[in-house]
Amino acid sequence: MPCFRAASAAWIGKRGWGMSESVVAAAMSVDNVRRHVDHICTQIPSRLAGSENGRRMAEYSREVMAGLGLAAEIHEFPAVVSFPGAAEFRLKGPAERVIAANTLGHSVDTGPQGLAGELVWAGNGGYADYETRDVRGKIILTELSYSPARHEKQRIAGQKGAIGAVMMNWGHDGNAAVPYGSVKPAWGVPTPESWREEMPVIPCIGVARTEGLELKRLAERGRVEVWFRTEVENGWKPVQITVADMTRGPEQDFVLVGGHQDSWFGEAATDNAAGNSCKFELARVFSQHRDRLRRGLVFGFWTAHETGTMAGSTWFVDRYWDRLRRHAVAYMQIDQPSCVGTTEWKTMSSVELKDFHQGIEKRMLGNRPYRWHRAAKTGDNSFLGVGIPSFHGEGGFTADELKATANATLGWWHHSIECCRDKLDWSYLADHLRIYAAYLWELCMAPVLPFRFRPVADQFVMRLQELAPAGKPVGLDGALARAQDFCAAAERLDAAADAWRARYAAGHQDQAPAEALNLCIKRLSRLLVPLQSSAKGAYDQDPYGYTPQTTMLPALYDVARLGKLANAGEERWLLETKLRRERNRVADALDDARTMIEDGLNDLT
Repeated sequence: MPCFRAASAAWIGKRGWGMSESVVAAAMSVDNVRRHVDHICTQIPSRLAGSENGRRMAEYSREVMAGLGLAAEIHEFPAVVSFPGAAEFRLKGPAERVIAANTLGHSVDTGPQGLAGELVWAGNGGYADYETRDVRGKIILTELSYSPARHEKQRIAGQKGAIGAVMMNWGHDGNAAVPYGSVKPAWGVPTPESWREEMPVIPCIGVARTEGLELKRLAERGRVEVWFRTEVENGWKPVQITVADMTRGPEQDFVLVGGHQDSWFGEAATDNAAGNSCKFELARVFSQHRDRLRRGLVFGFWTAHETGTMAGSTWFVDRYWDRLRRHAVAYMQIDQPSCVGTTEWKTMSSVELKDFHQGIEKRMLGNRPYRWHRAAKTGDNSFLGVGIPSFHGEGGFTADELKATANATLGWWHHSIECCRDKLDWSYLADHLRIYAAYLWELCMAPVLPFRFRPVADQFVMRLQELAPAGKPVGLDGALARAQDFCAAAERLDAAADAWRARYAAGHQDQAPAEALNLCIKRLSRLLVPLQSSAKGAYDQDPYGYTPQTTMLPALYDVARLGKLANAGEERWLLETKLRRERNRVADALDDARTMIEDGLNDLT
């Protein structure tokens, strides 16, 4: 059994940091954010990576941040991006008609002859949806839902032998918006291996939900024949990111605050003009207090998020690995804040951050419901490999609303020409700004970083217990024992950190214990974040939406399949060899984590 504990509140009360978070929270201005959003949407629309407006957006971000006194610069580099156009799509049988469609980014080009075939319904397009379907030589029709993401739907469909894909938009059944989107699984600028193995292999288009539901009804009644032609330019283009530094120098620890500044066609107000404008306002307020911050801030305005699958943030982590590994304490992403219709608060975070941000949410949200999901590799979360714990929080729709809109977590207008300023809730944005300021104030000012590792250990224990029956042949029982040892050590570390938080709140001045604890915390994150979040490990990037990534310890995802295979045979032997090695990686990391804690606690005595 995982050894659960009640979260201590010793560090949530009096902090003894001097100025209160309420000062920065109160200084945040919705009007300032709105002015930036208006400028971006009207003067720099359609900010596609590799386009002139993509460059102009990078220049605007630099201009704003430099005007606030930050060291701001643009980095330009080549990336594989996509410029998709409208697609031609025709229903050929049982009736004939033309259907509006968009080519999805990085789709394979059909050529002028197009692609014809039988259209078959494939549900959400995940592996489970193919257990009773044979789609070889056929064109699939799927939901847009991010379970899995478009990129993974395309990858799986190609594995299953499909020759093309039609993805219908989410939203209410009457949603006529035709979606944009990308289907490139390879995360970031490809390597030789991901170029060969993870680039799109089939043509893909997007259609409105109204049209998709009608096609689904036809496919469920009988044979449906379709034809479509894609229009797309895929290739290498120079792209730009903007980075603004608010630190006292390269040796100061910092919080990385990021989000993408590129967009699809149109205003793209929620995605992500609003997020970038929030970063401008955070920089304005925090720059007034930069000399008192224990930890600095670095702001990243990424690009090629939409049409390059996170090429900008991936380039940054590859180039600035050493500084990030030594000094980045957390990554806060701001992407699509305060969408119209959101009434709850949702946060996705690395497990060690959950108590920290929920303490703030509880204080600042009043009676507004809030919920949590473990961080997955979505958005520009390119920093899991380097071991930076990450989180992002914003308004969320209710469960009933999501059920009624085919799980449209980002609004029915997401990735469409309808993503305009009227989709922003300016009243709720005030709460977003206050909460973002409070998040950053605590991360920048807390003498001891507000992380907890007992919840991380509990997650490891639970996942290994879940996999243990099928994983016995590869020695998961030994890995589970190491997880339980780590659990006990994490309990001791959290208790020691709480004790020192209380001392600093009471006025303790010696910073050496805090420095020792923070070093231990950072080292643990570097080890445990990639272990809990990445199949490929620290030095590579999993494909976007990769199915194993949805689980804790994704490297052990196939253990469940091992239990379904016969005891002898090539497939079994190959998989068992792979999983034994992954088991060894997990066991070693958990053992190393326990040792790190013991050494760190010894440094306190």
